[in-house]
Formats: sequence, structure tokens, C-alpha cells
Amino acid sequence: MKSHTVVVGLGNPILADDGIGIAVARALEPRLAGTGVAVAESAWGGMRFLDLLTGFDRAVLVDAIQWRHGPIGTVYCLTPEEAIPTVRAVGYHDVSLGLALQLGARLGIPLPKSIVVFAVEVDDTTTVREGLSPAVAAAVPEVIQEIEDLLAEWGVVEGTRLTRG
Repeated sequence: MKSHTVVVGLGNPILADDGIGIAVARALEPRLAGTGVAVAESAWGGMRFLDLLTGFDRAVLVDAIQWRHGPIGTVYCLTPEEAIPTVRAVGYHDVSLGLALQLGARLGIPLPKSIVVFAVEVDDTTTVREGLSPAVAAAVPEVIQEIEDLLAEWGVVEGTRLTRG
């Protein structure tokens, strides 16, 4: 049976804080095992990650953002339209996450009806190194909890089904 919900962590785990989405996906995968929620990760930006969303009714995306509105490690819950300034918008990624979703919908790509983006304020996305900065790493449990709460709200998983901690 195909899952109706997918969680996708976006980023590059060897570009410092840009790996936040991948770190969250990797931490969530064992926690969501057996729930029917698919978990995926992608280092691709622009339009290339949209294939991971096709055929799902609901999607949760996790990415790095550089808004400078809050301290490093601040977690934002965004609509796809609000996600336009994600880190995926620079250089070789071509278009931002929000714009890719908008273009995909206009092109008729069968995207989920419900998409929520969790973005974490980051600092360094250009230094080649594995591992998140301490402030960004400290946000991982908060993002996990927010996603688990959203999945329970959607009725995809029971809140008590997930292992806390």
C-alpha cells in the first residue's frame, strides 16, 4: 500500500547548516517506521526534487532558510508561498523551493494538496564540512516534534504511536 504522506528533508549534508533537512529526515525515519509515512531526502534543489512529491496527498518539507528575522536555529512553519526565500534559491539550485512548487503546479505536476514547509534559520551554507552548527543542531528535536504533531493533527499517526525522546 502506497503512503499518502511524505516527509522530505532537503539540503546538502556536506555544506554545513544546509544539511538541516537531511539531518531531520534521517532522525525521523526510524521514528516513523511502520506508520505508513514515507521519508525521503534530496540534495537536489530547483525543480528536481518535485518527483519525490508526486502521487502523495500530503507533504512535509524541511529546509534551511536565511531570513535574518530570528536567531540562528529559529524554526519556521511556512506555506509553500512563504518558502520562496529558502537557501535552495541560490546559485546552482536555480529556483527556490516555493517557486519550484508554484511552477510545478502550473505545469500540471500532480503535487500534494497539503504541503507544509519547516525551515530553520541557518548561518553557514557554503563551508564544506559535515555537521550542523550547534545552534542549528539544537533545532532538530523541535522540528521533529513539530512534524510529529502535524502528522498527528492530520490523523496520519497517533500522537502516542511515536516514540518521544
